[in-house]
Amino acid sequence: MAKLRTLGPLVRALDTRTAKLPPRQRDPFYETPEFRAWRTQVVARADGQCEAMVNGHRCTNASPDHRMYADHVIEIRDGGARLDLTNGQCLCHTHHEIKSAAARAQRLKALI
Repeated sequence: MAKLRTLGPLVRALDTRTAKLPPRQRDPFYETPEFRAWRTQVVARADGQCEAMVNGHRCTNASPDHRMYADHVIEIRDGGARLDLTNGQCLCHTHHEIKSAAARAQRLKALI
């Protein structure tokens, strides 16, 4: 049996963005041995369990079943100390994303 051939689109998709954003680049600070040691200490201090509080209860997500992030309580962009252990908390992926999005929204709100 013969294969049916289809024609490609006659009109190409057009990129209508006026200015393309440069690709995101990770801060080289996160590759330093000092940061890696800080991260290890923050996660170990929490016994590898998320420290987020939900309805008065601590999140049950923990390593190795969940990825844990060493998160800065006061973000570096907002003036938080980079390697201070008291500025660190262990968060699971979900709570890290929620906290980061809230901090980003707060920064944008301050600009308006």
